[in-house]
Amino acid sequence: MRSLKDLVEELEREGFIRSREVKEAMLNIDRRNFVPYIHREEAYLDEPLPIGEDQTISAPHMVAIMLELLEIKKGMKVLEIGAGSGYNACLIEFLAYPGKVISIERQKSLYYIAQENVKRCPYSENIKIIFGDGSMGYPEEAPFDRIVVTCGAPDIPNVLLEQLSIDGIMLIPVGGHYFQELYRVIKRKEGITKENHGSVAFVPMIGKYGFKEEFYI
Repeated sequence: MRSLKDLVEELEREGFIRSREVKEAMLNIDRRNFVPYIHREEAYLDEPLPIGEDQTISAPHMVAIMLELLEIKKGMKVLEIGAGSGYNACLIEFLAYPGKVISIERQKSLYYIAQENVKRCPYSENIKIIFGDGSMGYPEEAPFDRIVVTCGAPDIPNVLLEQLSIDGIMLIPVGGHYFQELYRVIKRKEGITKENHGSVAFVPMIGKYGFKEEFYI
């Protein structure tokens, strides 16, 4: 039977996991604990899985790609837009500890699920799940060393750039309702630089600075 170790070794062999830190995080945070019970047997496949409310937990290779691009260091404060089931928040905190992770979720049922799931994570006391419109960020705790957006935005919201610290990195899918390009945005004193890291498919960012909810009703 396929195991978490099998999955992580596959991701490392295929080049998605490149660092010891990301490998340790993915070995220590068990994806099986973050998927609905009916999908537990599929948890160690490299595939996205439904988690309710038309949302998904990303395929493990995409999770690994994003963690590597974020270059999270110990002690950082990280903002995540789209908590989902809480999986990414736990991985990020494993990398950032003793830093802090704030993760915002707009779906009430997933907000409650993520809150419960992260209680089983190492360093859960440093993870804060917020119910609200993630497209607006979380100015109460800004600036952030890293911002990661796990939903597709029509463009890069200025409000998130304003909440990113100097020398900070933001990872955000930008494009249409179904397909986007993954951008790594680096904020320096001299200005903003953007790197395109390829085509991706994320659920849409709904909110004030995202897509309008009426499109999906």
